[in-house]
Amino acid sequence: MNAFSNTEQIGKIVLDYKYYPGEDLYCDGAVEDELLDIVKNYSPIEYRRIIEERAKWPVLYHLSPLRENIVDWVPMDKDAKVLEVGAGCGAITGSLAKKAGSVTCIDLSKKRSMINAYRHQDCDNVTIHVGNFKDIEPELPNDFDFIYFIGVFEYGQSYTGTARPYEDLLKMMLRHLKKGGRIIIAIENRLGLKYFAGCREDHLGTYFSGIEDYAQGGGVRTFTREGLEHIFYTCGVENYSFYYPYPDYKFMTALYSDKRLPLPGELSENNRNFDRDRMLLFDEKQAFDGIIKDGIFSVFSNSYVAVIGDDFDIKYAKYSNDRSPEYEIRTEICIDTDGKKIVKKHALSNEAVDHIRSMETAYNDLMQRFEGGKLEVNKCSLCEDGKSAQFEYVEGITLEEILDGCLERNQIDKFHALFNEYLERISYHEEMPVADYDLIFSNILITPEEAADEVTDKAAEEVFGEPVGNDVEDTFKETSVEVANGVSGETVEETFVETVSEDSYSDEPSLKAIKNGVWTIIDYEWTFGKPVSSKETAFRAVYCYVLENEKRNKLNLDAVIDTLGITEREAEEFREQEMGFQEFVTGKHKSMAQMRDAIGYKIMEPLKWVHKFDDSSKKERIQIYEDRGKGYCEEDSYFVRDAYEGENLIRLKLEADGDVNMLRIDPAMDYCVVRVKELTFNGEAVELGKKNIITNGKSLKDGSYVFATEDPNINIRLSNLDRMGKNEIVAEMEIVRVPEEIAKDMAGAVKKIW
Repeated sequence: MNAFSNTEQIGKIVLDYKYYPGEDLYCDGAVEDELLDIVKNYSPIEYRRIIEERAKWPVLYHLSPLRENIVDWVPMDKDAKVLEVGAGCGAITGSLAKKAGSVTCIDLSKKRSMINAYRHQDCDNVTIHVGNFKDIEPELPNDFDFIYFIGVFEYGQSYTGTARPYEDLLKMMLRHLKKGGRIIIAIENRLGLKYFAGCREDHLGTYFSGIEDYAQGGGVRTFTREGLEHIFYTCGVENYSFYYPYPDYKFMTALYSDKRLPLPGELSENNRNFDRDRMLLFDEKQAFDGIIKDGIFSVFSNSYVAVIGDDFDIKYAKYSNDRSPEYEIRTEICIDTDGKKIVKKHALSNEAVDHIRSMETAYNDLMQRFEGGKLEVNKCSLCEDGKSAQFEYVEGITLEEILDGCLERNQIDKFHALFNEYLERISYHEEMPVADYDLIFSNILITPEEAADEVTDKAAEEVFGEPVGNDVEDTFKETSVEVANGVSGETVEETFVETVSEDSYSDEPSLKAIKNGVWTIIDYEWTFGKPVSSKETAFRAVYCYVLENEKRNKLNLDAVIDTLGITEREAEEFREQEMGFQEFVTGKHKSMAQMRDAIGYKIMEPLKWVHKFDDSSKKERIQIYEDRGKGYCEEDSYFVRDAYEGENLIRLKLEADGDVNMLRIDPAMDYCVVRVKELTFNGEAVELGKKNIITNGKSLKDGSYVFATEDPNINIRLSNLDRMGKNEIVAEMEIVRVPEEIAKDMAGAVKKIW
């Protein structure tokens, strides 16, 4: 630091300490020390490896490049002037610096600001003001093009300390916005579906806090869409729009808008509890499907991006950067200068430019292969920047949707007829050295013969929510396939089409109309210069189709395999090739789903053990007996309710009077294995030995017992312990019921305890 000024320079970044109070008023301790060490000693290209090796939530959260997705899509001029409030460790600062002319950051923490500076030290257009926002704000200029609150607006109380903190914070920042500028707020939805499904509130770490309107208090508040709109109205803001990041704004993979809402089946990446354990109370994908069908997705979206100011031309964005760098891309639906909808794919890294450019080559090669056949190829051309490709915006319905309809209505013959039609069309010139490896059902768009002119006004109104006219905002669909890579689904492709659901046609398209319609390949990102047999392509299409949705398990795969003439050995080879393809796409890096597993927080499913709370479930009831010198009797026993904290985990907090000599715990009414994880008496640990513990089971190891009886019991000699008038016993045990034969075999293999 310069001894004669209040600034410090780290690389090309200037840190301004004019209003720094001299100490950090909040700190995450050792975590921040670890982050600072990483950014000082490793280059950003190494972050992904470090994230995987350390498998810690804070390292993933602060250093993952996927954090930048929430701002990467925003169009900005190269001379844009940007303010980032609450910049923290710089998760999005680098992305803003690449896109804008200058970036001004504000953060209260010096250590976090140093982390930000070291990781972005090559950026010469970033200044970080360290200190209290209320002190810094009056000196900010009034001509920012963009002001960002990414995961910050909910802390408004800390920024202003006023009676109406969120309104006052917004009014304050509006004064610093250039005419025509925009304020962008990314924030959790207080009523996000994930909270109903069993995720804890992101800031407080407690269940249902936001849903209950923060009844227990706290200094953080998130909002519903209506809640945010009320704040905007109070501040005189009339020009704003909403976007919906999915799964949430932290690690966004898709961005929806009111002009391109999700459709049923799209929202399947819901187990995202990287930071703490969660419950799983219901299937969020199925719940989202119903919510979408009822037109209330905006109420239950997990997060919001609110844009104050003019809307953007981008209506939808899909990120595919959980991949190897040479395949990291963004796909978007936007409006061009002529007011037409187009699809664009952008390289997100220099390494991915060749991948983008290969798409035009793929288009030309596929056109040559299918010339004279019955498959059209969606037109592609490279953009002037050489880093993007533009595709024609096509209308229709995917083969995947039509096949789903066949299964839902048990039209199996129609399903197989369409599959055979698909097989015939993709077989055309299969001997040529070009093949779309990803020619799955969602990548083929069909315009049924009579459908082009027969989408009725009524059907359109059902879909669009307004009468048909030239200015009707069409609905868009992005379909993706998740392919097993040994751990979980990994999205490897995206296609974008305009669609009207099959039920919206005045009459369901007939098999003849579908066969006679136009079939178009709409995404061919994974086209290779070699021949691939049609049976391999078709097998992969069916394989992906079934894996993507459990509802498709009714499909008889044996019949499909017979149609293709595939042997079991060939099928296994194709599956292995698919796993190899997934590694090819990801570069053997861990996916976000794999990172969640590596970090290790649990997903607890109460439906699997909720019956254990019910006294009618006799085999899993926990009974306590007290011996006051006359032995045990039913009159001196009771059942413990609400003991289960997990599928196999119980925690007991019992009281015993000073005259209780023995306390007996019956952990179940069945053959079982029990591990005593904790046992304390008045706060002191009880030694698990014969002196204090008597049991009718047999010891497997210290603290673990197998019970070859339907009346297992663990007896604690309270008379050997230092008793008071009132005593507290705390016990935590893992209980696993086992079949009688296994319990007896296990018990026979160990020495009897008692």
